[in-house]
Amino acid sequence: MTVRAVPTGIGHYLPDRVVENSEFETSLNTSDEWIRSRSGIERRHFAAEGETTSQMAVKAAQGALAMAGLKPDDIDAVIVATSTPDLTFPSVGTMVQEGLGMTRGFAFDVQAVCAGFIFALANANGMILSGQAEKVLVIGAETFSRIMDWDDRATCVLFGDGAGALVLEARSGSGHSDDRGILSVDLNSDGRYRDMLYVDGGVSTSGTAGKLRMQGNPLFRQAVEKLAKTAHAALDKVKLGSEAVDWIVPHQANIRIIQGTAKKMGVPMDKVIVTVQDHGNTSAASIPLALSVGVAEGKVKPGDLLVAEAIGGGLAWGAVVMRW
Repeated sequence: MTVRAVPTGIGHYLPDRVVENSEFETSLNTSDEWIRSRSGIERRHFAAEGETTSQMAVKAAQGALAMAGLKPDDIDAVIVATSTPDLTFPSVGTMVQEGLGMTRGFAFDVQAVCAGFIFALANANGMILSGQAEKVLVIGAETFSRIMDWDDRATCVLFGDGAGALVLEARSGSGHSDDRGILSVDLNSDGRYRDMLYVDGGVSTSGTAGKLRMQGNPLFRQAVEKLAKTAHAALDKVKLGSEAVDWIVPHQANIRIIQGTAKKMGVPMDKVIVTVQDHGNTSAASIPLALSVGVAEGKVKPGDLLVAEAIGGGLAWGAVVMRW
């Protein structure tokens, strides 16, 4: 018998405020056409004043728990992927515990920027396979609108806020690639590329949250190459090729990166879940948000083979192969 970390529930939350591209035209030298042509983004959601990462995470988690038919105290562990926590500490994870009314188990955060949800899935999978936990709530949640430089049109138009959550449960499998659940994980990082995407502040440097800085063109080139490579590496681990993939669920950073990665993988765009036009780049929240939308729209069905892949600051990147 093989233990698998099987998805049983998913949910997402988006703030009420929808920001169309046209809103930036009054304050920046930009236009709806300029933003769409370079990123594919048409709109994004921004958190309301006083609305926090943990609050959004709780709402997404409630949806995932409802789909899974579970109560908060059925969960053994909460892992939150975020780069925009409410506070320096305690963790958003423990705030989610409190917000859900969860009185047992443990919680912690993972920080790998836009790749955070992939790294959180890897942690959850490892805990389930080792027997450390049987039911894990994995969340990606971000309020990137709080770290934008609103004078930098190259970055501030790209990002949005939101949260997505996934419940994973230990289930028995055959040990073959037709099992449901997480089949393989591939993780990578390379600190030599840190200046391509970073925030220029922090506790031990400036004592401030800082603002996001990005080198767009070099990052684009790194992203397409590394995302396709990590996706193939994860598929190779279970002896599967691109032809077996039902859906790619990519990090929603930029439509050109999504298209370039799919092409390099040999997967047609009609097998790619795309939400970047409506959400923008929500960093660690983007994959669970996209997956939740794909499930809600009836695209992703039980038994489908998914490849989720992401790259973020660090640089950190990785992929997960999962059968829904």
